[in-house]
Parts: sequence; structure tokens; C-alpha cells
Amino acid sequence: MSELRTAIVAGGCFWCTEAVFLDVKGVQRVESGYIGGQVPDPTYKQVCGGATGHAEAIRVTYDPAVLSYRDLLGIFFATHDPTQLNRQGYDTGTQYRSAVFYATPEEKAEAQAVMDDITRQGVFDAPVVTTLEPATTFYVAEDYHQNYYAQNKLQPYCMAVITPKVSKFRKQFTDRLRSA
Repeated sequence: MSELRTAIVAGGCFWCTEAVFLDVKGVQRVESGYIGGQVPDPTYKQVCGGATGHAEAIRVTYDPAVLSYRDLLGIFFATHDPTQLNRQGYDTGTQYRSAVFYATPEEKAEAQAVMDDITRQGVFDAPVVTTLEPATTFYVAEDYHQNYYAQNKLQPYCMAVITPKVSKFRKQFTDRLRSA
């Protein structure tokens, strides 16, 4: 195994993005949390209120020998709608923005290249509004948010919103699925 790396992305509700990435071959760990705001150590209630500036995000620890950063971003962009400004479906507010939080200039350039490719290929009918933001302190969310979907699959939000995203990923990225 090569040296593990981390990537931080925000694609709306962190329960959704976490559920997708837990299924990805090469991913070692996924943590839901908050990033990009002004309040130190925010709570879920504070972030949901929309005044902290944080995004609900995930920090993905992955093996770059199995999953490249570019491929990770490809999965990210394919499994949420990066054309919706400060929202995903019914979840609205800056805490649900689409964002890539880069740690290095190389990550920023790679993310911009992926977004440019998506735009050039006309993947979406509207412009991509995903922001590229420097990674700041990532605050791990409360324990009950971790692995939320696996523990709450029958909850109505999970059934209506997360299950279709996970199914879409599994259908579109069969070569990227973690072995059972």
C-alpha cells in the first residue's frame, strides 16, 4: 500500500457523500464534518443554522495507488449536482454548497481541470458552480453523523435521497466498487 492521502469535498448533505465514498475501492476512511467557516468547533445545530460559514463535508482517506485524486473527483462530480448554488435538492444554504477544499496548488489545479473537462464535455445543462476553497480546519462532526446511512437506511430521508445516490454510483462505477 502506498502512502495514504486525504481529500475534502462538500456536495450537499454529508450523509449522502459519505455513503457513496464508503463504497469506493481504495478508500480507507470517510469522516463527516464541517469546514470553511469562521466559528471554531461548530456543532451540527450551528452549521445547519447557516451563520457559521461552514459546509457539510467529508474527509476521505484513500490509497492513491488504487484511486487517483482525479478519479475521486470524478466520482464526486457524478454523484451530486454541482450546478446548484448553495443547495442540493431540498437542502438549501451555504452549508450545502458544492466545494472542493484543496490542500496543495496541485490539488487545486487538478480540481479545476476536472471542472473544465466537465464543462467542455457538456455533462450538465447548467454551469458548474462548485467552489475551490483552500482547506482550513476540518472539524469532525458528532459521532451520530458518522456512517449515518448504514445505520439509518430505513429513515425516510435516507430512503428518498441517499439510496438513489448510492444506487446511481453503484450502477455507474461498477469498476470502482469495494469488494464485499
